[in-house]
Amino acid sequence: MKSKRKDNEEKDDNRSQPSAREILMKAGRKRSTSKKDKILGKKTEVKKMDSGSDKDSSESKSSRPGRRKSAPDQKEGRAARSTESTRGRGSKTDKPDRNSGRTGRGTRDSKKGKKIRSASSQEPSQRVKQADYLREEIRLNKYIAHAGLCSRREADEYIEQGKVKVNGVVVTELGSKVKSTDNVEVEKQKLSLEPFVYILLNKGRDTISTTDDEKDRNTVVDAIEGATGHRVYPVGRLDRNTMGILILTNDGDLAHRLMHPSYSVKKTYEVTSSRKLSDEELERLRAGVTLEDGPVNPTSVQRDPVDPYVINITVLEGRNHLIRRMIGHLGADVSKLVRVRYAGLTEKNTRVGRWRFLKQKEINDLRRLVKLDALSFNKS
Repeated sequence: MKSKRKDNEEKDDNRSQPSAREILMKAGRKRSTSKKDKILGKKTEVKKMDSGSDKDSSESKSSRPGRRKSAPDQKEGRAARSTESTRGRGSKTDKPDRNSGRTGRGTRDSKKGKKIRSASSQEPSQRVKQADYLREEIRLNKYIAHAGLCSRREADEYIEQGKVKVNGVVVTELGSKVKSTDNVEVEKQKLSLEPFVYILLNKGRDTISTTDDEKDRNTVVDAIEGATGHRVYPVGRLDRNTMGILILTNDGDLAHRLMHPSYSVKKTYEVTSSRKLSDEELERLRAGVTLEDGPVNPTSVQRDPVDPYVINITVLEGRNHLIRRMIGHLGADVSKLVRVRYAGLTEKNTRVGRWRFLKQKEINDLRRLVKLDALSFNKS
């Protein structure tokens, strides 16, 4: 009997002692309840703060009965809150774009959605008066266009309609020429030549090298539209799907001479062929090929050391589709064409689709290359 009682007592003791699992469950309940208490405590504190702020706001409202914030006041409040929220983080628009020379002070082109640079952001050191460097008379329509009023075609219409005066005399004859010292008026508005502007654009695909397009396709002017506030023109042309560097300027003398074959301006193209051209075919290109519009003698033909399908070709001419026709003469096609060098300028540090202003040294190097006087940037 005694042994049975002892066994029963031991069983009762074991039942009264909690298991390890029960201990862990109790500890978990305590933690959860403590977390709940903390959360509830925070909520009560927040409620107290809210009630206090409500009291303050009600007191402020009661102190000025019957007064509501006007719309301008509400806008100012929203603006203040927005500026406070952006403090310390910096504004995205303040970051400069190193490749295009554009800053956050620019605007956006509503048609293309591209960021553009305002005319005021052009560096004063890059501005030079055209009138100081005109060597001879220029056509009246060109003068009007370079004054930034309209295109040459539209200027001809103004002239035919008798809306243009030169030194107080109405001029209706197309092809009339004027000097930089002449006074030109269009519809009683006195014109003056704009300062010279020089831009280097790294043209992308599906872009046309014209100032406007009847089919509303992308043009090189769209790529820099509004950037200078002045009318500029592309120097020469690149095919729609040919990429690479292109100069845009309103320096007519420089543009004309850069495009003229007598000045032998070098142009280097990076050509990706549809097939690997043999060494014999490259020798044929170096020796010169005869196309339907005459012979072509490139100054350099080199295979890329990394990609055997890529050829670098340097020419002195600017005929239409010249490089594509040269490769086609060998029975191959061009899958990609990029102009990587033009008149000593390269695409370095200018990404595809971006542009930058030419530096003073680059501008004068171009002018010396085609036997024009160097510009003095201290005159204006």
